[in-house]
Amino acid sequence: MKAAFRFDVHGLVVAIPWLWLVVFFALPFLFVLKISLSEPTLAQPPFMAMLREIDQGLVTIKINFGSYLLLWEDALYWNALLGSFKVAALSTLFCLCIGYPMAYGIATAPLHWRLPLILLVVLPFWTSFLIRVYAWIGILKNNGLLNQLLMGLGLIDQPLEILHTPIAVYVGVVYSYLPFLVLPLYATLVRLDPILLEAAADLGCKPWKQFLTITLPQSLPGVLAGAMLVFIPVMGEFVIPDLLGGPDTLMIGKLMWMEFFNNKDWPLASALAAVLLVVLIIPFVLMRHFEQRLAESS
Repeated sequence: MKAAFRFDVHGLVVAIPWLWLVVFFALPFLFVLKISLSEPTLAQPPFMAMLREIDQGLVTIKINFGSYLLLWEDALYWNALLGSFKVAALSTLFCLCIGYPMAYGIATAPLHWRLPLILLVVLPFWTSFLIRVYAWIGILKNNGLLNQLLMGLGLIDQPLEILHTPIAVYVGVVYSYLPFLVLPLYATLVRLDPILLEAAADLGCKPWKQFLTITLPQSLPGVLAGAMLVFIPVMGEFVIPDLLGGPDTLMIGKLMWMEFFNNKDWPLASALAAVLLVVLIIPFVLMRHFEQRLAESS
């Protein structure tokens, strides 16, 4: 009886996350996939049902691949996808360049300083995401805080055009998603065994070589996890490009918004969402492959 009870508890613990994935991921994606294979129409909702009754008791299924063909043929959607990939990749790289020293500094700080430093990293999450993005508008606009500071210091003679440019988008994205890279990287760095560094130092290894040969390789799982936590949501980001970016900043999330709410073409917008999901699976599979190789080599 005890073994059966333990098995039931174990099965329940395993079933809860799977049930969560099915209800909140698999089922919504199936609905999106169904809409993407429907025909658009001027109605509410703006797509035709796939199951149609053509005669009494006779039902037919009509699948439409027109939305996917349009995505393939129209360069606008390819440009939006490539633009999203570029912004996500560069933003992840910037977050890594800024976040790695932050995570390393927190992990090597005295124990009584680590919690306050972590609180400083997560402190922006205590404020609404939308309010934080609007705050950057006040900082980056022509008469904003940044331009006033630079002009007050005599570094510039006239305001810089930063808002509604790609630079503003990168600033907003890096600021918003930097904690997603710092936290998993800190969790990896803080578990590293300091005895390895002490042994390397006793053998005459210089600090920079200790970092390259010991710290960096062992922190790669945290780097990969943090990079995916930044790259994946930035690919579908809508709010930051819409508020901080200009007409030249076309990303897939903004395009989906336009198709859903402006053009009322739900099948095309759903096809965009399905393609984006398939594209995002590729880096996730690559990350899992690298993680397995790192686990086998260690």
